[in-house]
Amino acid sequence: MDKSYYENLGLNLNREPHRVFVDVPLNNLVEQAVLTGEGTLSKHGALRVETGKHTGRSAGDKYVVKSASTAEKIWWDNSLHEMTPETFAKLKKTVIDHLNKDGNLYITHRSVGADKEHNIGIRTVTNRPQHSLFSKYLFRYTMHDLTEKDFTILHAPDLEIDPNEYGTKSGTVITTCFDTNTTIIVGSFYAGEIKKSMFCVMNYVLPDKGVLPMHAGANRLENGNTSVFFGLSGTGKTTLSTDEGTYLIGDDEHGLSDDGLFNFEGGCYAKTYKLSKSGEPEIYKAASTFGAILENVILTEKTGEPDYYNNELTENGRCSYPLDFIDELEPSSRGKIPNHIFFLCADAFGVLPPVAKLSREQAMFYFVLGYTAKVAGTEIGVKEPSATFSPCFGAPFMLRHPSVYAELLGKLLDKHDIKVWLVNTGWTGGPYGVGQRFPLNITRQIIRTVQKDTLNMVPTQKDPIFGFEVPHAVRNVPTSFLNPKETWPDEKGYEDKAKELAISFHKQMEKFGDFYQKNIEGAPTFRG
Repeated sequence: MDKSYYENLGLNLNREPHRVFVDVPLNNLVEQAVLTGEGTLSKHGALRVETGKHTGRSAGDKYVVKSASTAEKIWWDNSLHEMTPETFAKLKKTVIDHLNKDGNLYITHRSVGADKEHNIGIRTVTNRPQHSLFSKYLFRYTMHDLTEKDFTILHAPDLEIDPNEYGTKSGTVITTCFDTNTTIIVGSFYAGEIKKSMFCVMNYVLPDKGVLPMHAGANRLENGNTSVFFGLSGTGKTTLSTDEGTYLIGDDEHGLSDDGLFNFEGGCYAKTYKLSKSGEPEIYKAASTFGAILENVILTEKTGEPDYYNNELTENGRCSYPLDFIDELEPSSRGKIPNHIFFLCADAFGVLPPVAKLSREQAMFYFVLGYTAKVAGTEIGVKEPSATFSPCFGAPFMLRHPSVYAELLGKLLDKHDIKVWLVNTGWTGGPYGVGQRFPLNITRQIIRTVQKDTLNMVPTQKDPIFGFEVPHAVRNVPTSFLNPKETWPDEKGYEDKAKELAISFHKQMEKFGDFYQKNIEGAPTFRG
């Protein structure tokens, strides 16, 4: 450890009788978390913790320091708040003073990005062993000696600031300064803030290098062919990228350049609600391994077994673990240019087919559209299905305008023979509450068939409302599933709902002005 760096930062490293734990093994951090009362062990040795009032990301509390270097590059309209350099410096001193209080300090030296050319080092400083363990898992081994150009995360989850003193929305703040390469996280125990803070950094830095950062999973087949899975929460991104018979490159964050794919992370942060051994065997096994972290998962009192169907605390229960907890793994965390890109959506209106082949213009359109649907029970006040849009399938983490990422995608599609598919993992036979969700085995069969390149030769039919091409047949998939209109009891009801959804797609994309007009050929045929 470079003591001078931390001393110049203002940290007190002489903490007797307490200690500074630097890059310690996972068993030491698990032990520390149990001894300090942060967590307990499940029957299988997973560390079970709770995150208090924040059981998910605090989306309204994100800030970026506005300076000459960021003022024109940041997509400020994307619910990103401005922070002045002076306020950031004041907050940084407050956090350092807090971390210098009595107690242990935990430091990890890791990195993000499996490509040496685009790798960024990360120092994570926290007063919580569980979060130090999380950073050890979700980030990667270092690829170089850390310098001032690398990033530092100052993590003080138990500190809540006075909003009036700092001009913030609340006592919770997640803020990044690109002039000092520092991220500060206060007021939230939700571990996902740590990993997503560096995802945001990569989303800001990589476009200038001609690399497309992606909120997507990726895997490879035995023959070396790779696939990418874009999708919002609940669409099956993690589940489908960890399919049996494929080798996981990563489940959430990747970069794509002309040289190929590379994972940003060193681990996985999988949702656990309704997790089962039969449905997701690789994730279930990882969650049952000593050292895995179970976040907001209820343990059965008598046995210590995780109850993945108990949503008493949240439906956003999580399990974090290193990639090597997965058996079928691509150890390099890299892959060649993908043969197929999948846009996953959970259409709760029941009008999109389970698979459709997209043209180049349609790929650009649906990438920026970033469609899925919310259903009753997922958010307070949601009683009927509602369309939701997250540009590039990850808007909360995209610090630049969507057109920047879309342009990078377009160049890759033009240069390489990449097929793009829209896959609906949502409802069929009617909307949510009437129809049923596509069975997981059906979606998996579709993905596997596409990956074998057999759908490229299957005749297709143009959807009259959305305009994309729908295959006539998919091996081992009932043909009735492929045409959603045929699964509805009421043909007019289907057409009305489909047209309503198509109009909503146009209205959403109209917000992007020139980009929408430039890619209008990719929009639904029906415009209202």
